[in-house]
Amino acid sequence: MNKKVVVIGGGLGGISAALHLRAKGFHVEIFESNDRLGGKMNEHRWNEFRFDTGPTLLTMPFILDDLFSTLHLHRPDYLDLTLVDPICRYFWDDGTTIDMSNSLETSIEQMAMISAKDASNYVNYLKYGRRIYDLSADLFLFRPIHEISSLMRWETLAKLFHSYEIDPFRTVHNANRSFFHDPKIVQLFDRYTTYNGSNPFKAPATLNIIPYVEHELGGYYIKGGMYRLIDVLSNLLQDMDVKIHPSTRVDKLIHRDKKATGVIVNGEAVSADYIVCNADVVNAYNTLIDGFERRRVRLNRLEPSSSGLVFLWAVRKKMDRLAHHNLFFASNYQQEFDQIFKQKIVPEEPTIYVSISSKSDPRHAPSGHENWFVLVNTPYITEDQDWSSLIESTRHHVLSRLGQFGIDLSDGIAHESVISPLDFEQKYGSNRGSIYGISSNSRTSAFRRPPNRNRDLENLYFCGGSTHPGGGVPLTLLSGKICADLINDKKR
Repeated sequence: MNKKVVVIGGGLGGISAALHLRAKGFHVEIFESNDRLGGKMNEHRWNEFRFDTGPTLLTMPFILDDLFSTLHLHRPDYLDLTLVDPICRYFWDDGTTIDMSNSLETSIEQMAMISAKDASNYVNYLKYGRRIYDLSADLFLFRPIHEISSLMRWETLAKLFHSYEIDPFRTVHNANRSFFHDPKIVQLFDRYTTYNGSNPFKAPATLNIIPYVEHELGGYYIKGGMYRLIDVLSNLLQDMDVKIHPSTRVDKLIHRDKKATGVIVNGEAVSADYIVCNADVVNAYNTLIDGFERRRVRLNRLEPSSSGLVFLWAVRKKMDRLAHHNLFFASNYQQEFDQIFKQKIVPEEPTIYVSISSKSDPRHAPSGHENWFVLVNTPYITEDQDWSSLIESTRHHVLSRLGQFGIDLSDGIAHESVISPLDFEQKYGSNRGSIYGISSNSRTSAFRRPPNRNRDLENLYFCGGSTHPGGGVPLTLLSGKICADLINDKKR
């Protein structure tokens, strides 16, 4: 008789786990508290405007292709990926603007507009990032690093002997300063720690794998919107007879004799052979899993990642100066991160990220209009924050700051929707509103991230951005695959 798996939460990690498990012959049920799957990877529509609400870029598309191959499907038959070029357009206070491209030659030419010397070091920087990727990806991304069986493989041990080459002892900022000298170029590459909600002045330089992945392997957009991925995978779940329970919150996890045996839903017990929890690990111990107070306290001591404040703006005009992805840098980057992580306040002068998917897919906004996704990095939630006033003051700062760059949106916003840290906490169960689980602001952060196989309860597994291997579309997909593989190995 095939074993049954209950998946708590229908975010991307839970969806990935469910598809991989069903492909291996398990019976699978997903319980999702919101009215549709996707978690933070969702969409918002207003009149003829369409907005992504979570990830705006896809990297490492081969991981997605691998998922479809596992299901004996061909990804291009379902999803059309577009290589975005330029990858991002960068703006600084003094009027400097450059594009970083998928073309090596173009990127070097653009960087040379700021510093010819730094531009000449770009190839070596990519080689450095490739070395980190080659040494760390198989061990730290594609495998469950907390499993002894995974570490005790000859090829893994061989790479561990070279672990110093993944640059774990310098910070991202210090490593970038060793390659580049102009503060603008250093700032450009420091920004990639925000992809997992961390501080470049604290996070280990191993994270310099991220710019390599984006610049060398490419940044993609999904035609029709990033949420198209959730639509397609949701349909595949239904085709494969995975039971989906939307608008259904799991109240508690049932365990007996140190073994997870089911969940409580609407006051009734639902039994299962295995549980895959796609909820934030810290919040799972705070609300779902009783009886492990020491573990709960320990998890709550870990520093959460940053959060974010998102404005979705239906803009009545077209801005030809802007690309699909744009970044307006703060003049004092270290102060911005000090305010986020030390003072735990919304930055007084935030770096502003603007994604306009209608640049690549005109169907996302009416003719002559644009759909703006505007993100400002913020601290996680603390007791003394008043988010209603912070939203108002941040909106004012963003509009004023954009005005300093010559971008006037006065009377240009036809509609606004806001996603705050409170929404990440209340709607998606993120620990204190953090977007990426725990931060990576220490040398040991990769090992402190909660493992996929739970150590307190047998048959309980975790996936999603709060667990190994981390946040972002490709890593979250991998977390689901890792859980499915661990369960399948245990069954055998």
